[in-house]
Amino acid sequence: MEYIYDTNKITVYSPTRTVLAEVTFPALDAATVNINHTFVDESLRGQGVASALMFRAASELRRQKKKALIGCTYAKKWFDQNPEFKDVLLLQTSQN
Repeated sequence: MEYIYDTNKITVYSPTRTVLAEVTFPALDAATVNINHTFVDESLRGQGVASALMFRAASELRRQKKKALIGCTYAKKWFDQNPEFKDVLLLQTSQN
């Protein structure tokens, strides 16, 4: 599966260029983004694609030395389950 990195999003496309999965993180300013959306097509669900997208997004933000606010419920859950990426967060998510 090929993950396409664009400014403020990572996407998986079908051979016909239909979006099959994506995570979007628009810039709030030069150093901060809002991870606001994840999507995985039904044909890919249950295969760890959403988690792979989040891992790639968090790794890319870390590489760019950017911080993230979380506006997506899946992203919040993923960061709660992957505390090794808490340095990417501008504000810490709470553990329930």
